[in-house]
Parts: sequence; C-alpha cells; structure tokens
Amino acid sequence: MTAATYDYVIVGGGSAGSVLADRLSADGDRTVLVLEAGRSDYPWDLFIQMPAALTFPSGNPFYDWRYESDPEPFMGGRRVAHARGKVLGGSSSINGMIFQRGNPLDYERWGADPGMESWDFAHCLPYFKRMENALAASPEDPFRGHEGPLILERGPATNPLFQAFFDAAVQAGYPRTEDVNGYRQEGFGPFDRNVHKGERYSASRGYLRPARKRPNVTVKTLATVTGIEFQGTRATGVSYRRGGQSHTVSAGEVILCGGAFNTPQLLQLAGIGDPDHLRSVGIAPRVALAGVGENLQDHLEVYIQHACLQPVSQQPSLDLWRMPFIGLEWLLGRKGPAATNHFEGGGFVRSNDDVAYPNLMYHFLPVAVRYDGKKAEVEHGFQVHVGPMYSDVRGHLRIRSADPSARPSILFNYLSTENDRREWIEAVNVSREILRQPAMAPFNGGEISPGPSVTTDQEILDWVARDAETALHPSCTAKMGPASDPMAVVDPHTMKVHGTEGLRVADASAMPYVTNGNIFAPVMMLAEKASDLILGRELPAEREPFYRHTPLSQLEEAS
Repeated sequence: MTAATYDYVIVGGGSAGSVLADRLSADGDRTVLVLEAGRSDYPWDLFIQMPAALTFPSGNPFYDWRYESDPEPFMGGRRVAHARGKVLGGSSSINGMIFQRGNPLDYERWGADPGMESWDFAHCLPYFKRMENALAASPEDPFRGHEGPLILERGPATNPLFQAFFDAAVQAGYPRTEDVNGYRQEGFGPFDRNVHKGERYSASRGYLRPARKRPNVTVKTLATVTGIEFQGTRATGVSYRRGGQSHTVSAGEVILCGGAFNTPQLLQLAGIGDPDHLRSVGIAPRVALAGVGENLQDHLEVYIQHACLQPVSQQPSLDLWRMPFIGLEWLLGRKGPAATNHFEGGGFVRSNDDVAYPNLMYHFLPVAVRYDGKKAEVEHGFQVHVGPMYSDVRGHLRIRSADPSARPSILFNYLSTENDRREWIEAVNVSREILRQPAMAPFNGGEISPGPSVTTDQEILDWVARDAETALHPSCTAKMGPASDPMAVVDPHTMKVHGTEGLRVADASAMPYVTNGNIFAPVMMLAEKASDLILGRELPAEREPFYRHTPLSQLEEAS
C-alpha cells in the first residue's frame, strides 16, 4: 500500500521497530511505514542466518555501521568499536542470539523511580510472556510464554566443558538454576537463545516478515532518515534520503526506533536536547530536554581464555580448511558446528555481599575466540565472558554538527568510577576461582588471557583497560521518566517525547537503567509494551513471586 500520509512512520527497522510495525498494523486499519537505513536481511544470507557465522558481520561494512567511541580517558585513550546492525532486524540480525530478560529486580528498580510505577516487574512480565514461545519451558510455568512470535530454544550445552563449568561453579559456592529467565536468575545453567532448527530467529523474522504481508505495511530499506518535520512542537513527518534522492513523508505520528545512538542523534538534529549544546553546533533549540544523549550505559566485558587439555572443544571448527565442510553440513541439514551460537550456557552471580542481585554475568564458550573471529593459538581452548552488569558509569552521545551524516561524539567513560573498578577486580578474581575448581582440572591447560603475569589489582585493571570490549548493549540515552525529572526524555505512560506532540520513542534509548544481561529481550519487551501504550491499552500486571537474595548488610542491620 502506498500513501501520502501514514498513520505511523517508524524510524528504524531493527529489534524495536520490527515489534512496533507488527503490533501497530495488526488490525489492518492503520497504515505503517518503516524506514530502515540498512538493507534487507535476505533469508539466503548465510552470515545472518547461520548461527555460528556471527563473527563475520561484526566489523563488516555490509552488515555493520561500525560505530566507535571517542578516546576513552580511563582506557588509555582507546576507541572502543561498537557494532550496530546495518540491516532489517537491526542488531538482532548480527548479535550472539542470547536471550536474557534481566533480573526481576532490574524492573523493580525501574518501577521505584517516581512516575515509573507501571514499569515494575509485575507490569513487564506479561509482555515478556506475550512475545515469546519458550520451547524448553513448562507450559505451567507462570514466568514463561508459549504463544508469542519469537521462538526460543534452550542451548543444549552437551559439550563436556559446559558440565564441567557448571560443576565448578557449584564447587566454588554458586548455585545451579533451572531457568535464568524464570523464578530464579541467580545461578548457572543453559541459556535461552534466538535459534530455531539451526537458524537465527531475529526480530525481523519473528515480527517484521509477517507484518510485511499486510497491505497496510510498507517497508523501505536503504532509506536514511535525515530529519524530523515539525509544525511548532508537533512532529508531522520525516525527511529521508534513498537512492540518491531526498524525500519527505507525512505522518500522524513519528516513532523513533533507531536505538541508543541514532534516536538521540535525530532528536538533537531536530532541536530537542540541551539548548547550549545545540546552539554550539548551529542548531536552533526547539524543545529544551537536557537528558537527550545523556545517561549512556553499556556493558564492558573481557574474555578469560584457557587452553584445554582434552580434544573436546570447538577450537578445530575455526580452522579455515574445515569451514567449507562445516558450512555444507549446515546447508544440507542445519546441523553441526555451524548450527550453534556457541553461547549455550553461563550464569549470574553476586561478586560481593552488598549487592541485592547478580552484578556479574558469565557466558561460557567451549572455544577460545574473540568477537572479530580472532582465535587463540591453541589446539583446544575455552573461555568465559564476564563484566559488571549494572555499573555506575555514565556516558553521553552528542552530535558534532547539523550534518545528519556526521558521526556523533560517543563517550562511555568505562572504568571511570571507584565502584566500577572494584567490580572489575572482583569479576576477574571470581572467574579465576571458578575456573580453578576440581571439576575443571581434567580440562584446564592453563590461562592464556590475561595470563599468569596479571595478578595484582592494578595489573588486572591495566589489562581490562587494554583488552576489554563492549558487550554491545548501549542504552538509556533518552530515558523514560516524568516531566518533573529534569533528565527524562520520554513519558513512561505514552512513550511521547516531553514537550512535543506526535513524536514517540520506543527502543533501548528509553531504558532508564541497563538490565543485568544481554538487552535484546528487554528491548523487545519495551517495544511490546510501548505498542500497547500507543494504542491506549495495557495488559494487566502479573504479580508472581520471584527469588530475592537478602544482602549481608541488610541482615546485619536487621540484627
């Protein structure tokens, strides 16, 4: 269907945009246009659809926008690369396919802020359930959904290294858990993943592809939005470039789903943000909202790699000469080493007794390799990914000029606080304690990275500054909150940008705090709930009890 004016123009066909396009068009009465600056996620694109090929798109300009931070002052001036999906489905088409809701107490934290009461866990749980078809969960489990468009499999974690790692965690004093997305997140076990029958199951596949079959949905790829059109403070449409031509389209409402980088960039380009900053780059302020681009949060992580004594790891599958045979096995039956995303299990722990819920997340891999595909020079190896999950570090995103094609200034300030540095030291020490347990001894061929020369607190911090990479969870740059909050950007009850009409935000930028895990699932939940808020409805809250740990400090106070 073509239209001069659409009821909704969605800027960004990524994870959140896919959800909004589907839910807002479902009744057939409302016209929806999705503008995606990247290309299509072709079903025959092996680097997208093959789970184990996830290392290939990152850093590849055909798939990845290849953002990077400004020189990070507490990491020796390093620029940290940030892969962002340049394709329908957004980063869900190039990520590690790990499905983590975050801890229920993350949402209790959201809901504890003034005006945010309807974003506590009880109000978010129905939307987690609505979006998923959790194949491994019991139909009677009140925490899991079984009729949603997003199919989830549980990582089999059958490689003996997984069982050894889980056993080692128990030996180190940490529990097993049946389902990190269920009653109890804290503990170790297999992880849910966005993989089904050996293929990636992205947001585009679950939501956008079905929606595109409707006559009231139009999707335009390779369409870069350059500005938001306004009449006063009412958004009336967007301008974009496609095929070398400039276009303008009118909208009843504009919904920004560009993510933590592109959404605040577009807002600032439209004159919505800190007035002093906007004037400094030649933009006349339209709406003063100091929080646009501020409050930037992310997860930094390291790889602790070990050589493996037994020939049970997936390290040989990284040999170039094996890849054609592995690829053929996947093509013929969607089986073999190429059918896994590798991140089949891990865990969540508290690194100290002061935190109320897990501040560290572990991904365990039966292979030693970096995100860019660089493998450790060992015949067999394994690794854990670890890093602080709800750091108190805050950064910002700010446009450099009025040119929409200019990359914004992005600064995360990794390692900038005393608490963040403390938790990094704890993260490495806890990891080493788990990996030195008896259950790992038959496989443990010694630490490769950081290696035995890194022992003191300062040596650990220096290694993290040199070696850490982002876990690719940028968020919170246009946070939800009431108009009384001077740093809030988005109304939590309507998803409207404060001080405007006809303009909403529904993506990772609207999160007030990053959750303690991979953020794909929280973003999808947020978009699901946002779609209902836009349509003027909401699912009833479900107040299921969940596991709560009582910190030692609270026990001491009570005594």
